[in-house]
Amino acid sequence: DVQLVESGGGSVRAGGSLTLSCVASLNGVSSVRMGWFRQTPGKEREGVAAIERDDNTAYADSVKGRFAISKDNAKSTLYLQMNSLKPEDTAMYYCAAEHPRSRPQSALTRLSPDGYDYWGQGTQVTVS
Repeated sequence: DVQLVESGGGSVRAGGSLTLSCVASLNGVSSVRMGWFRQTPGKEREGVAAIERDDNTAYADSVKGRFAISKDNAKSTLYLQMNSLKPEDTAMYYCAAEHPRSRPQSALTRLSPDGYDYWGQGTQVTVS
């Protein structure tokens, strides 16, 4: 199985920034789709950002222009740079990855939990 470990969450004032990291137990992260999701109590898990094998990216409308997803293949690490944070960004943030042997998936599943096979434990982001 693929292990994903997130870090970088915390508490920040509105307008501030945070960078989340996700280390994957993969031999590089360039060959799999990876994404960031968030969830608040009582709500469904929401796709925030995704990056494909070919580096194409996708963002939820609510974070476009404020968040940026990137990856460092040498470090097997996925990042989420979050700027201009708002209180409504408060959530548990999860890193996700598809199975390394997955066939290429539809772009429609980039921000859907159905497009991923492995999940991290989450890191809390609180914006006040």
